[in-house]
Amino acid sequence: MQLCHICGNEISSALLRCPYCGSTQDSEEGDGTATKLFLRKTVNLEQGLPTVEQALQRLQQEICAARLERVRLVTLIHGYGSSGKGGAIRKECRKKLDYLWRRGEIKGFIPGEEFSRRQGSTKQLLSRFPQLSDHPHLNRHNKGITIVVVF
Repeated sequence: MQLCHICGNEISSALLRCPYCGSTQDSEEGDGTATKLFLRKTVNLEQGLPTVEQALQRLQQEICAARLERVRLVTLIHGYGSSGKGGAIRKECRKKLDYLWRRGEIKGFIPGEEFSRRQGSTKQLLSRFPQLSDHPHLNRHNKGITIVVVF
């Protein structure tokens, strides 16, 4: 297994194209050290139908892992919930992200419903990371995701 050099997701070493972001992977193994700067990673917090507490623990673990892997942006998939009002995991994840932001542990976050070229915060993010212009959730106003700026 290896990490995609664009999105940071774990993929099979045999793959030439990342199934998450579609980027072509380098075939060179190098010396085995992580010399490339990973840009973004997608984390599905809903996977395995966790409790709110389990999802929050995974959120914290993934933020720490992203920092260690030098991932700059994490797309969190937390879902919107089946009630139509927003689920508990979504609400608690965003509270946790706000807490982490206030403590200086993340640079910021953009709720999926605000992840649009028309929003100032997204414009600033796109100017820093122009590669995000091909993000599959851009301009979709998806309330089930959040973009996290790790560092």
